[in-house]
Amino acid sequence: METLQEKLRAFQISFDKPELLEEAFTHKSYYFEHKNSSVFHNERLEFLGDAALGFIIVEYLYKAYPHEREGVLTEKKISIVRRESLADFSRKLGFDQYLKLGNGEEKSGGRENDANLENLFEAFLGALLMDKDLAAVKKFIYDVMIPEIENGSYDKVTDYKSALQEIFYTAGQIDKNNKIPLEYVVVGKSGPVHAPVFEVDVVFEGRTIGHGKGKSKKIAEQDAARSAFLKQKNQQKDN
Repeated sequence: METLQEKLRAFQISFDKPELLEEAFTHKSYYFEHKNSSVFHNERLEFLGDAALGFIIVEYLYKAYPHEREGVLTEKKISIVRRESLADFSRKLGFDQYLKLGNGEEKSGGRENDANLENLFEAFLGALLMDKDLAAVKKFIYDVMIPEIENGSYDKVTDYKSALQEIFYTAGQIDKNNKIPLEYVVVGKSGPVHAPVFEVDVVFEGRTIGHGKGKSKKIAEQDAARSAFLKQKNQQKDN
């Protein structure tokens, strides 16, 4: 198997500080099992990469869609930077092969876990930012992500809250005044202060119909709505 450094040469990337690259690919489970290691885990870099990615994608959308409303741009951004999308990019790049995991995390399927792979992708961006600059991160994103956006990969449902409500309205279970609302309830919050993870349930008539996670309440609500939306669509197919 080619080394990570060899893989990155395809993007004309070479790290001056390889310890940053190693940190980006070190999951906290590995770090806590190897506390004598001089390398820290990747959560701080993930925090940095998340911010850089958000700015670059927002700037791209602002310029690429000059006549779209803010709400439409927000929906597009959510679709692009959601967990599943970033995890898929990690897989396509083969980053998952190089992620350092603790034994327990490895055995529990951590290498296939979308959250781990999302964090890995963002941590790599953070490492690239610290080793080079924002221009290098932007070039990488434009090489890897923007072609996927421009070929229509993200032209699909992004506002799952609205889509879910439409399903219930069409079925006659919610009237136009939404007198029987879908409720989004925060049921958990974990992670460090700088990178919290919210857990949200979407509830209909006292029954939980979807569950989601995200780095903000808004993202977690969309994730919960997506879960419920897909379940409702599958039920419609079965009927």
